[in-house]
Amino acid sequence: MALSQRLPQAGGTVLPERVASVDVNAETKAAPANPLVDWSVAASTGALLARGGPSVSREEADRAVADLRDLTVDAERYVRDLTGLGQGLPVPPGTVVDRPGWVRSAAAGLGELTSRAVPPERASKLSSLVAGGAGVQTGVVLAFLGSRVLGQYDPFGGPDTDGELVLVAPNVVTAQQAMKVPGRDFRLWVCLHECTHRLQFTAVDWLRDYFAGEVGKLVSGFAGSDETVAATLQRLPENLRSLRESDSRDVLGLAELVQSPGQREVFDRLIALSTLLEGHADYVMDAVGPDVVPSVATIRRRFTERRKGGGLLDRLLRALLGVDAKVRQYEQGAAFTKYVVGAVGMSGFNAVWTSPETLPTRAEIKDPQAWVQRVH
Repeated sequence: MALSQRLPQAGGTVLPERVASVDVNAETKAAPANPLVDWSVAASTGALLARGGPSVSREEADRAVADLRDLTVDAERYVRDLTGLGQGLPVPPGTVVDRPGWVRSAAAGLGELTSRAVPPERASKLSSLVAGGAGVQTGVVLAFLGSRVLGQYDPFGGPDTDGELVLVAPNVVTAQQAMKVPGRDFRLWVCLHECTHRLQFTAVDWLRDYFAGEVGKLVSGFAGSDETVAATLQRLPENLRSLRESDSRDVLGLAELVQSPGQREVFDRLIALSTLLEGHADYVMDAVGPDVVPSVATIRRRFTERRKGGGLLDRLLRALLGVDAKVRQYEQGAAFTKYVVGAVGMSGFNAVWTSPETLPTRAEIKDPQAWVQRVH
């Protein structure tokens, strides 16, 4: 029987033997109404479409869930020792969920984040209809991603919307089985990545509000724009030319082509930040070394191969949803982090967390020496 169906579900409370199922009524509906997306519809649609997990024994399922919950505590201590971030902060365990639980959790966090950008008073008579349709479409996307995401730290998730680390047990077990790597090593490796993300937001006290503010500027720019379709289309040739001249491999799709100059500036800052955060976490999960994760080299090699795999339909969907661009973010961000740590040490790298002004630009991500020269 599938892991997501095999284990009893505890409505939001994680026990060592159980996978939590986030309650859409308690989580998603608590967020303010949003005129762009009905997140309760997104949550229910995505949870309905989420696929079942792998077939495992009850003993293996219990061990995987207990490990994931407990290893988040160990992993964060390793990350703190390596990075120097978060010393003295509490170390809470993670929340272990099934695939529908991740969909509901993600919808709740996105609902909280976007509600800050587009207040309910912007709603029109057609808003509920538009938001409902967008909710269905978003739910389909969340269902697709829900079978692939191993875990995430959502700075706006959790019952109090103050942040939650979520691990998707069926996906972790599926990936570990497919790669034929040691179960505990892989689970710890995943936890190291997600705990790095948690520390980025909990140890850097300004980052959460900065991120929310930038997302708010971008979303409200799209939602509040009175620009005509003709004006948007008129920008396409210029944007296409600039992207071609930049020889960029991290183009993220149509949204980037139709942005106004102001939106593009915000978008570039968000892409640079996201690339930094993902690459930093990817660097850390390997840098702890074989003393902590004995099979780390094998896991990284097989995981990288797995990221490139999939059938034609899967690759097409990944391209349309920007998943492949996300993989390039890991690579670019990890290369940036490795270069800077090698040049100025971990304490020198940590200068990125001083203020928004010390974050690397999108150009500096590809040219880390330029960031070192500017900041040091």
